[in-house]
Amino acid sequence: MSDLTPWARARRAAREAASPLPVVAVPLAAAVGAVLAHPLVSATPLPPFDSASMDGWAVAGPGPWVVVGELLAGNTLERLADGGAVGIATGAALPTGADAVLRRERGLLEDAGPHGVQLWVGDPVRGLKAPHPGYVEPGTDVRSRGQESAAGEQLLEAGGVVTPVVAGMAAAAGYDALPVVRPPDVALLVLGDELLERGPARDGRVRDALGPMLPGWFASLGARAFPPVRVPDTLAALLDALEDANADLVVTTGSTAAGPADHLHAALNRLGAHWVVDGVAVRPGTPMCLATLPDGRHVLGLPGNPLAAVSALLTLAVPLVAALRGEVGADESRIEQAVLAVDVTTHPEHVRLIPVSQRRRDLVVEATPTLHAGPAMLRGLSLADGVAVVTPEGGTRGTSVSVLPLP
Repeated sequence: MSDLTPWARARRAAREAASPLPVVAVPLAAAVGAVLAHPLVSATPLPPFDSASMDGWAVAGPGPWVVVGELLAGNTLERLADGGAVGIATGAALPTGADAVLRRERGLLEDAGPHGVQLWVGDPVRGLKAPHPGYVEPGTDVRSRGQESAAGEQLLEAGGVVTPVVAGMAAAAGYDALPVVRPPDVALLVLGDELLERGPARDGRVRDALGPMLPGWFASLGARAFPPVRVPDTLAALLDALEDANADLVVTTGSTAAGPADHLHAALNRLGAHWVVDGVAVRPGTPMCLATLPDGRHVLGLPGNPLAAVSALLTLAVPLVAALRGEVGADESRIEQAVLAVDVTTHPEHVRLIPVSQRRRDLVVEATPTLHAGPAMLRGLSLADGVAVVTPEGGTRGTSVSVLPLP
């Protein structure tokens, strides 16, 4: 292993190692969670026509108004003459000539014999007319055409994540599909002949904890992980698996150190990989690594111990996936600040990543380390809501620390 890369530099190197993936146009529902590749511009005015913002009657000119029918959303009436009124539902287009909407709870209907049904402003419950029963302020309860945006107006900048609300707004703005940065595909290679796929630990073998955890973790980052593939602990098997992995990012578990069954370095060197990060000055997870193959695929090596693997995910996977998705600075923007609630043991040279639970106390957020947080443990992490970044000089109670969010 080469000289260890400082933790902050390793994160920066992972971010700079990747470029956004190609832009694809996908249906609105499929675009949710992806990053908008181009600004969203309204294809139509919003609203596209003058419409009623309340149930009631569209009225034209001064009253009393003669009611000439009903107008539901989705239907149209070409013109409404002065002195006319038409029942209207919320969202229905106002007919030409209508200048206001009289709410249903303020409309008083009166049988005018041969003149039909007349409409006044008043109290329908008590049957009383208003002081000015034939007047409604023009524009009352009308959603004017283009009130939200004009046709061609920019609604959103590129680079943001498409949320369900954004998908709905895009539909309202006239879109059936959106241009997004293609989410990265992730191949998961689980290494370790000692790992069991099911049942309790037995006969000196232990359950694979990372295989079940990683697909959901990468989904939370906005990537698409394939089902994990188990790879025997031989160099030939690992070479075959790396060559066959058709993904933007290949993630391996274990085999990052220099033990007799650790073949990742030899395999990547054999394939002509460019090393981005080979070991990080962090505990746990020091032997984590990141390399880029000649064909552009990235390979992320996670240490086999679960908490050490999580350290590698937070250090290298988060910024790398954000870069592939085209999320500029997204990994940094999600980092929060807290103060240590107790003294913690620091490493003399390396950053420590410590699972913590956070709570607001007075004007600050306090971070308290969870128990059972050894490199091979997940219990403490399961109780945590973040991971504190503790520098060699920063372990004293009350020290401000960065807290990396967990899925």
